[in-house]
Amino acid sequence: MLYNQNQLKVYNSLSGKKEDFTPIHAGKVGMYVCGPTVYNFVHLGNCRTFISFDLIFRYLKHLGYQVRYVRNITDVGHIVDDADEGEDKIAQKARLEQIEPMEVAQKYTVNFHDTLKQFNNLEPSIEPTATGHIIEQIQVIQQIIDNGYAYEVNGSVYFDIEQFNEKYDYGILSGRNIDDMIANTRELDGQTDKRNPLDFALWKKAEPQHIMRWPSPWGDGFPGWHLECTAMSTKYLGSHFDIHGGGMDLKFPHHECEIAQNEASCGHTPVNYWMHANMLTLNGKKMSKSTGNNILPQELFSGDNNILSKAYHPAVVRFFILQAHYRSILDFSDDAIQASEKGFQRLIDALESVDKLPTDAASDFNVQEWKQKCYNAMNDDFNSPILIAHLFDAVRAINLIKDGKEQITSEDKDTLATTLNAFVFDVLGLFKEDGTEANDDKLEAVINLLIAMRNEARANKDFAQSDFIRDQLAAMGITLKDGKEGTSFSL
Repeated sequence: MLYNQNQLKVYNSLSGKKEDFTPIHAGKVGMYVCGPTVYNFVHLGNCRTFISFDLIFRYLKHLGYQVRYVRNITDVGHIVDDADEGEDKIAQKARLEQIEPMEVAQKYTVNFHDTLKQFNNLEPSIEPTATGHIIEQIQVIQQIIDNGYAYEVNGSVYFDIEQFNEKYDYGILSGRNIDDMIANTRELDGQTDKRNPLDFALWKKAEPQHIMRWPSPWGDGFPGWHLECTAMSTKYLGSHFDIHGGGMDLKFPHHECEIAQNEASCGHTPVNYWMHANMLTLNGKKMSKSTGNNILPQELFSGDNNILSKAYHPAVVRFFILQAHYRSILDFSDDAIQASEKGFQRLIDALESVDKLPTDAASDFNVQEWKQKCYNAMNDDFNSPILIAHLFDAVRAINLIKDGKEQITSEDKDTLATTLNAFVFDVLGLFKEDGTEANDDKLEAVINLLIAMRNEARANKDFAQSDFIRDQLAAMGITLKDGKEGTSFSL
């Protein structure tokens, strides 16, 4: 297996450094990624996170690991202000649209799936929903109560941070100090049942008007937001698994609370490697619906927006996102994605021309060394921008070989083609734009016809006609190259 030949290093948010990746069970990887709260259309920043973890999933599979990838759907329990007060986001949306909460969840879950499919994301192994795991969440709460780290008040159950912190370390992931956090929180105003402002809800009592409610030992209510991930990750991956991922914004409090819940219920840390994808900005500013500095994927694909000059294909957007490392902030702008579009086309054009390259007795391009560089990039915490830089080294070599300025052996050409296809399509998950194969065939046939007409004009010494054909094609972005093998073209 390839994983025996490649030492993967992963940046662990828990330790703040890169570590050798060693799965708990040899040859197998358990990975949990926090999915969307399905109360609105998935936005481009969310998509960046899921594309980043799709890259990770794909490379682990490429190395030969058997991966169980679990990604949840939050369809209940995510309170509007994320502080245990206010209305459930899905219930609020249902009230505003005057439909059932599960209609809201279904509508936006379908949108989420459709959008990721357009980006060519692989489906996870398991995609559990919060509403489908109420029983498991109640069981986790009861275990935490039994272990002395939660308390029930008036039908709600809260996690006891101070009690937990006597044995464990709340703040270990985000690097926060509990005394500082307590000092920076407001005093309880008597309108809450919490003993401490830092305590968070495991179960919330449902008021009479609350639509989403389930029976529990503490009365009718609904689970807290943080709880579902603890219940579902441990059900499908065990109480101790390899990777937990999500957006950087989830590190605190969501992932911090997950660690606390697992330690309070199971007595040990749940995850070996915590991984976080960074945010996507738009024109140098944080994406925000309230300010209008925001764009949805469908608006991007259709061109129906006031931000960009044209529509962009999902394959180009995916390529743009992967040109930055998943842990770095990425700024989305018209100029940046236009440059990516040109680069993407150069990469696909070169890849399609590999099979037609002439071969010789020796190679000027060291294919084996280049191949190892590609693996080294991905082994270094899934460094897709470095990988892409190496892919463009191959693009330059391919173009030089096409022009007759360098040469390659048949064996090296086969290795080059196989490796390019593996990294471009299988690992990066890139794909050709819809219908381009058929259109490319037609375009190639037309250009070859014009080349034949130009060759005939040159044979008849009609250089004016020959130059006219060449210049008109050049004006359209099609360059003819005359060589000893005949005339070829590039876009």
